[in-house]
Amino acid sequence: MDSGKPRRSVPTGQARTGPAPHRSDARAARRRCSDVGAVIVGGRAATGRPPRIEQVVAVTRARTLVPPLLLGLVVVALVLSGIRPYDRLTWLLETVWVIVGVPVVLLVWRRFPLTTLLCCLLAAHALVLIVGGHWTYARVPPGDWVRDALDLSRNPYDRLGHFVQGFVPAILVREILVRRSPLRGSRWLAPLVVCACLAFSAFFEMIEWWSSVAGGSAADDFLGTQGDVWDTQWDMFLALVGAVTSLALLSRWHDRQLPAATPARPAPAVPVG
Repeated sequence: MDSGKPRRSVPTGQARTGPAPHRSDARAARRRCSDVGAVIVGGRAATGRPPRIEQVVAVTRARTLVPPLLLGLVVVALVLSGIRPYDRLTWLLETVWVIVGVPVVLLVWRRFPLTTLLCCLLAAHALVLIVGGHWTYARVPPGDWVRDALDLSRNPYDRLGHFVQGFVPAILVREILVRRSPLRGSRWLAPLVVCACLAFSAFFEMIEWWSSVAGGSAADDFLGTQGDVWDTQWDMFLALVGAVTSLALLSRWHDRQLPAATPARPAPAVPVG
C-alpha cells in the first residue's frame, strides 16, 4: 500500500549501506577459515566449510602420538629380535637398515617431519626386516604355515619382503620429491618414483651378490634363494609391483597429509629503504 511518501533514490556510483557488505565479509571469513582448516586437517576442504574441532584435534593427536608409539614398537621389536637369533650375522645384515634408519629419521625430524602415513609404512617395513632377521627369511614360521596351507615349494616370506621393499620406499621417495623438488603435480613424479625404487632393489641385489662372494656358503641365509635360480629377478619384479601398487593405492591419501607435515616457512624479509 503506497503511503504517498517520496522514495529516496541512491545516486549511481554511491556505495550502498546495508547488510550486503556484512554478508560478503562473512563469506570471505568463511573462505579464509576453510583454507586454514584444510591445511590443519591436511588436505583440501571438500565441502568448502571449515573443519570441525574434532577433526583438528584428531589430526593433531595422531601427529603427536603415533610417531613415538611406532618408534617404541620398532625399538622393542629390534631388541627382542636380537635375543638368540637363528644366525647373528644374518640378523645384523637384515636389520642394519633399521639400526641406521631410526637415528637418521630422528636427526632430520625437526627440519623434515614425516607424514603419519609414511611413519606407519616405515614401521611396518622395519618389522618385516626384524622378523626376517631373527628367523631368516626362509624359516619365518608364518611363511611355513602359508607354504604348507597352499602347498607351495618355498617359504613365501622372502617374496613379501621384496614386495614391501618397493611398496614402502615408493611413498618415502614420493614425499622427498614432492617436498624438496619442483616435481609436485608433475606427470614425471610417479615414473621417477618407480625408477628410484627399482634402482634401489637392483642395488640391494648387488649387496646380496657381494655378500655371497665374500661369505660363500655362510651368506646363504642372507640370500634366501631357497634353490630358486630366478630369485634375483623375482625380487626386483616384486619390488616393481610393490612400488606401482603403492602409488596407485596411496597417492591421494598421501597428498592429503602432506600440507600438515610441511613446516611453515618464514616470510622473506622485506628490505627497508
